[in-house]
Amino acid sequence: MALFTRKSTAAPTVTEAPAVDPALAALTGTYTIDPSHSSIGFTVRHAMVTNVRGSFGEHEGTLVVDGTDPANSSASIDVKIASVDTGIADRDGHLVSGDFFDAEKFPHMTFRSTKAEQLGGEAYRITGDLTIKDVTRPLAIDLEFNGSATDVYGNERVGFEGSADILRSDWGLTWNAALETGGVMVSDKVKLTFDISAIKAAAPVA
Repeated sequence: MALFTRKSTAAPTVTEAPAVDPALAALTGTYTIDPSHSSIGFTVRHAMVTNVRGSFGEHEGTLVVDGTDPANSSASIDVKIASVDTGIADRDGHLVSGDFFDAEKFPHMTFRSTKAEQLGGEAYRITGDLTIKDVTRPLAIDLEFNGSATDVYGNERVGFEGSADILRSDWGLTWNAALETGGVMVSDKVKLTFDISAIKAAAPVA
């Protein structure tokens, strides 16, 4: 099931608008990301031979979903840098230090969308501005719509998962150490991952 619109099987006339699935149109609304059922993570190559994975335990955000026109959808996410968790306390401490994120001076990483589009089927792309430290650069995130459901508490939910590759040096994260065997300790390329569950806000009372 595609999130937004389905193509009509009938040949449209010049004035005919695309058919809209009522069930998909019903998803239209503002959603709050549920941090207890969502994850924002990353994978980076370490010492040229293995991957280190981590995540940010504290984040919040809002999705505006348009079930009839994906171009009207948007996303806003704020991540608390000090909540980084790679499973090693010393490594986490290094990441929040001035060598990397400098969390004391720049406590948040943010994403603000500027464009949303349907790529086909359940695939979407959302483009926006990612800010890390004092650097803001464009970022495109490819997403898959995982569906919608009403949970046992009556909350209407939607789910997305996706990823994006970045070069951390583009955001001023340049610390590294050379290896005796050649190469560097930490790769420049980082894979960001998103697994999002969001709850629909109640309709305002007239």
